[in-house]
Amino acid sequence: MMGQNDNHRLMSHTTTVAVKVNGGVILGTESQASMGYLVASDTAPKILQITDHTAMTISGSVADAQQLTNNIRAIAQLEALETGRELTVKAISRLTSSILFRNRMFPLITMLIVGGVDKKGGHIYMLDPLGSMLEEEEFTATGSGSVVAYGVLEDEYRDNMTIDEGKELVTRAVSAARKRDIASGGAIQIAIINSEGVDISREQV
Repeated sequence: MMGQNDNHRLMSHTTTVAVKVNGGVILGTESQASMGYLVASDTAPKILQITDHTAMTISGSVADAQQLTNNIRAIAQLEALETGRELTVKAISRLTSSILFRNRMFPLITMLIVGGVDKKGGHIYMLDPLGSMLEEEEFTATGSGSVVAYGVLEDEYRDNMTIDEGKELVTRAVSAARKRDIASGGAIQIAIINSEGVDISREQV
């Protein structure tokens, strides 16, 4: 998907991770953005809040991801104003999938994870640039460091993890990828999503 002009485009070749825990979802990523071989930023936000109980991780083209998430956030806010109800995690994922699919002839270069909590519990969806949408039962990872992250997740994930345990696992998965993947770096960003809302924090480098 990456063309010869990517050296002039701000990219987030990254590691993003999502894990279901008892009572919520944990999202994690690192914060490096590159422009070709240049590290353009090591503080790039890669977890973006969509609603009070849903957030999204981004990887790929920063511009594509930012414009997409801005549009989705605006639509979700309008829907909430009209109906008085917050969109479910599945509805936000379907909306994202539809936008990506409509742009499939000129695809938005981004891989996304949508994570959140609604009346049916915690949910994780992974979406590709053409709009494919898959719900993950336990965990998922995307980006250039995902292979390393999956190794940690497969080895250490277990059912009914607490929020603290899930946060520690996500941190370890992203940290391992950051050590082995040259495109991943910077501080680790973590989002804890439960019935109380979305809490995004930035760990030390």
